[in-house]
Amino acid sequence: VGLLNYIGSVGFKPRAGNDFWFDHDDATAALTDGRLYGKDAKRLASASRGDADPEDLNPVHRLWRPAPGTGKGLLGQSRREFLVDRVGNGFVVNGSVSLPDAVREALPLSSAVVVESLGELNDQTERRYLPHFRALAERIRSEDRAVVESYSDIARPIQGVEFDTVAVVEPRRVRVYDGARYAKACEVADNSVHDGTMEKRVSDVVNLLDPAETTTLEPLSKAERNDPEKIASVYGDAYESLL
Repeated sequence: VGLLNYIGSVGFKPRAGNDFWFDHDDATAALTDGRLYGKDAKRLASASRGDADPEDLNPVHRLWRPAPGTGKGLLGQSRREFLVDRVGNGFVVNGSVSLPDAVREALPLSSAVVVESLGELNDQTERRYLPHFRALAERIRSEDRAVVESYSDIARPIQGVEFDTVAVVEPRRVRVYDGARYAKACEVADNSVHDGTMEKRVSDVVNLLDPAETTTLEPLSKAERNDPEKIASVYGDAYESLL
């Protein structure tokens, strides 16, 4: 959000997710309004130029829940299960689990699509998810400047967009890569399974190339992290390395 304040641009997060248990306050805040989004999309919307809702910048949001036991669920993952996805203004529900009452009662799920297998989810990905990603990619390309935040440790946040610069941020440092070279590394990096699909991970991509620049980051207090102008003032040198 500091970068958005620094360059006066719009931020996007194509995919996002949070956990009904671990992120309960954030999930409940959205559910209270009959909506599904996370704190990252909310912060991006607040810091972006113009007047946007989190859903405008984040077309797909997944709500998770811990799943104790030995099963691997619909997505083949141990110890957690997906409950419901918001896809645009609609919803896709995992029919192999029981939704928490708070989720079922808060969201308008009467016309939601219910999936009970990975094959059914993949079919809905083609039908529902991908058109939203394509539309968002077109919108990103139409912006003079845009900041696009990825999901988890996925190397490319969205297909169909050529990025000028890529920043890999972690505690204490940010590594900056030329967008074209980073994209080429993505093409040759190995795939690994993430949320039931094959994805490129950041670590596998950056192992194939050297950063154009590395900048040290200082820690920020909670109050500073909640103030985009303060973030921009502290991290100005790091932002300049991206421009």
